[in-house]
Amino acid sequence: MEARATVKFVRHTSRKINQILMLIRAKKVEVAFGILSFIHKSASLCVNKVLKSAVANAGKLENFSNLKIKSAWVGNGRTLKRMRAGPMGRSMPIKKRTSHLTIVVTDEN
Repeated sequence: MEARATVKFVRHTSRKINQILMLIRAKKVEVAFGILSFIHKSASLCVNKVLKSAVANAGKLENFSNLKIKSAWVGNGRTLKRMRAGPMGRSMPIKKRTSHLTIVVTDEN
């Protein structure tokens, strides 16, 4: 059985989240939680939360020893565009990027 969890408009760039997802793809959920607990990046908290949600959607919140991460991907979301003061009175753009994160877990081997 497959279960999926998605979070949209996360205030992290997709490139930074993908660095974390590369470490946990195709691993068992127990191992993935262990890896995420030792990563010192702010985006790992978001990935951890989505992984917990995917496990809960599978209905295996107490016993998730046989669950495996089937796929995990991240895509670009909407970019928030802001302006700030630049040299000589010009305006300089600030791009605050967002992401859409999806994790799929399965209990098949």
